Order: sequence, then C-alpha cells, then structure tokens
Amino acid sequence: MDTRLEVDVLIFPDKVKIASPEELSEWELESASQVSIPAVRLFVALYPYNPAAMSPNHEMAAEELPFVPGQIIKIFGDTDSDGFYHGESGGLSGYVPSNMVDEIPVDDEYLKHLLMQQGFLPVDHSDMSLTPDLSEVASISDDVVVQRMVALFDYDPWESSPNIDSEVELGFRSGDIIYVLGDMDQDGFFYGDLHGHRGLVPSNYLQALPWN
Repeated sequence: MDTRLEVDVLIFPDKVKIASPEELSEWELESASQVSIPAVRLFVALYPYNPAAMSPNHEMAAEELPFVPGQIIKIFGDTDSDGFYHGESGGLSGYVPSNMVDEIPVDDEYLKHLLMQQGFLPVDHSDMSLTPDLSEVASISDDVVVQRMVALFDYDPWESSPNIDSEVELGFRSGDIIYVLGDMDQDGFFYGDLHGHRGLVPSNYLQALPWN
C-alpha cells in the first residue's frame, strides 16, 4: 500500500526545513507585502474623447475609454510607452490618453471614494483648473427646488435652439455643472444657473448629478 505524506518546506541557502503552520503563515504575509500593487489616482477629463474618431491607433480604439469633460477617472499606475494610462470610469475600463486628463490632487481615500461617487467635476475651460461647484450659485428663493446637473454635450442656443427666442436660453459646454431651478417646462426646458448666468436649458442635454 502506497502512503504519501505531503508537507510544506522552507528552502534556505544552507538547509531545507519542514515549515510549521506559524512559519508558513509568516512567509505568506511577507510574500504578499512584497507584491507590487499599482497606485490608484483620480484624474478629471479636460476634453471630450471618442476613441473611434480620435484615437491615434485605430486598431486599439476598442480598448480605449471614452469620456466627456469633467468626468472623473480612476487611474492605475503610470503611463505606458505610448503615453496612455489604464483607467476606469462609469463601469467601463480602458486606456486613457494622458494629454486629455489632469490629476486631482487628493490623497485621502475617503475623499477619493466621495469623488468617484460624484462622478464629475466642473472644469474651468479658461485655464483648465478645477473650480468649486457650489460657491458660484446666486441666491434663490427658499421654496424653489434646486437640482445639480452636468452637461453631456455642448449647446449653443444660436445654432441649436428650436425656439425663436433663443436669447433667453443659456449656452454651455460639455462637463459644465448647471444648477436647475424648479421643474421642467412643457417644452422640455429647465431654468438653470451657470456661473451666475441664468436662462433656459434643454433637459435632453443634461444628466442629473447627485449632491453627495
């Protein structure tokens, strides 16, 4: 009858030793601590990116991540030789061109978690710096319900408006944070506030953005 005994051993330069459960556990912990885990950083998109139309390498476009200005992207590690990060946002993952994004200077893990839940940050297109999203809202009546929304596309009332009185509408760019005052009207427009300027905004260009 063939009986075999399986044991774990530790191999040293000068000997081989049968490992005790305590020694084996200590070795596993030490080995795990030496495994390199890519640093996770948060970036914000500065420009819109559609890989199918904009990728410098069309063969790799399907593996790249599309995004809009203001979108927060979780980045793993450093850029590759082509200048691309590997990132994740909105349930999708893929390669991210480094010249289209900017790092958000935050180290606190809880704050990172909150930012990822928020999903978007307003982007100041004049100098490409991150701007606060609450300080620029003008005072409004206490009984008006305020919603925070993010623009999904650029909107120029003079070119895109279906209305004759386009001068009462508010122009905006993709990624802008717009504060909607009250309910949508019968034409599908909200009354919104952007950097202190107010006007009608088309609801189909916007997406709700939670406050927390």
